[in-house]
Amino acid sequence: QLQASGGGLVQAGGSLRLSCAASGRTFTSYVMGWFRQAPGKEREFVAAIRWSVGSTNYADSVKDRFTISRDNAKNTLSLQMNSLKSEDTAVYYCAARHLTVVFSPVAYDYDYWDQGTLVTVSS
Repeated sequence: QLQASGGGLVQAGGSLRLSCAASGRTFTSYVMGWFRQAPGKEREFVAAIRWSVGSTNYADSVKDRFTISRDNAKNTLSLQMNSLKSEDTAVYYCAARHLTVVFSPVAYDYDYWDQGTLVTVSS
């Protein structure tokens, strides 16, 4: 089970940190990702991490502004978001893709999802 938190309202240029707590399993053989969905738009890939080694992958739109990380001891995934823009406003979801080390930007490839947390960036 995945449970994301940390969303909220922030001004453009500000920062937020999202967390995703995982229970019921360990993610050694998983790729974990963050996706987002803005109103009226499709769900889009934000970032992913190979849990076992920590290597990462980002969408071009967030590269150099967002950082994905994981804490093995706490079984927690995080997304540090800096220099936020109004276009970052969306519901953010954490997701898990099991038994793989292959990155994928396709939401359909992920097996587990949380219910999402809303991030609103005011301009």
